[in-house]
Amino acid sequence: MDQLRALRVFSKVVGEGSFAGAARALDMAPAVVTRTVAELEAHLGARLLQRTTRRLALTAAGETYLSTTRRLLAELDDADAQAGASTAQPRGSLRVMAPPAFAVHQLAKHLPRFRALYPQVSLELSMPGPVEVADENFDVSIVSVGEQALQGEFIVRRLARSTFVLCASPDYLDRRGRPANPDALLQHDGLLPAVAAVRRQLTLYRVADDGAARSEAGTPDIVTIPTPTPALSTGHIDMLLAAAVTGLGIAGLPSFVADAALREGRLELVLPQWHGGALTVYAAMPTRKQVPARTRAFVDFLVDCFGGAERDPWLLIAEGQRA
Repeated sequence: MDQLRALRVFSKVVGEGSFAGAARALDMAPAVVTRTVAELEAHLGARLLQRTTRRLALTAAGETYLSTTRRLLAELDDADAQAGASTAQPRGSLRVMAPPAFAVHQLAKHLPRFRALYPQVSLELSMPGPVEVADENFDVSIVSVGEQALQGEFIVRRLARSTFVLCASPDYLDRRGRPANPDALLQHDGLLPAVAAVRRQLTLYRVADDGAARSEAGTPDIVTIPTPTPALSTGHIDMLLAAAVTGLGIAGLPSFVADAALREGRLELVLPQWHGGALTVYAAMPTRKQVPARTRAFVDFLVDCFGGAERDPWLLIAEGQRA
């Protein structure tokens, strides 16, 4: 029995939640995966997995053995990466998890340049939904959070800050008028995320010229208004973008989503001196002694693309064009 191979198979079976999933991920026949785990259990003289018709569950011995297995495999990967780091070009498969909206509106347009720089790196991109917690099963997790701290032990690089902005199509604003103050929003049709639609109040922050939410006195300048009755509420952020572009109403969108439509004139900032809350976007990597070259290259590339600063690069572009 190849014990190292058996350890990798066992770890993958647990990670994928099934023998069939592990077989697909490892490009192996399901029978080979099943036999490899059985041989490992026979070698140890202990059952690692409880098999039922619906699911797999770790035994007590399996939980202890999995913890050791993952640590050993991580250390081996670190040693391999360290040995080849001085001469190897970034290569291999890179597993990335990202929020769908960020992946579609920002990440995708930069990938051709990354591919040109690192043609031997292939990306496996997962977009399960909003990502607020990094996942150690991925090489890189692109995480967007508000004021809360990141959870877990990860190597973290800040990519950028994204502000929620109010925007609408020029056609809608020509028909309905451009709000002069936050209270005027109550006379307009709102396009709201589903979570915001059920709240009773909408909070906006006046943003000074330096991009910070503060008044001349140095204290936050905040206004709270009743949440407008929405013309549309949905948890699908691209639907809010599409509805705003077609002239249905005024939407609150992260600046990285509204970015292209603002630059192209399909959307216009509404009350540009007032913004909603903000998200900070990070790239998080599992804590390891040696990060593989492909992972370092990808994260450095992202920081280069988005600036890595505590500011909103997309809003700066939109406001510069408006000026």
